[in-house]
Amino acid sequence: MDGEYADERELDGWLETMDRSLVCPSGYVSDLIFWPEEAELTAAQVVDQALAYRPIAL
Repeated sequence: MDGEYADERELDGWLETMDRSLVCPSGYVSDLIFWPEEAELTAAQVVDQALAYRPIAL
């Protein structure tokens, strides 16, 4: 997935905002975007997987 951003700080800010908004652990969304387990995901697939995230109860 490609996107335009001014610098790394802006990108990090957006990714952290997405993690918080989607109630995911820090770095979860960036892992889905930049290091997917299988094939590259579309934006819709990233959001779907992030929304499906459920923490493991310990």
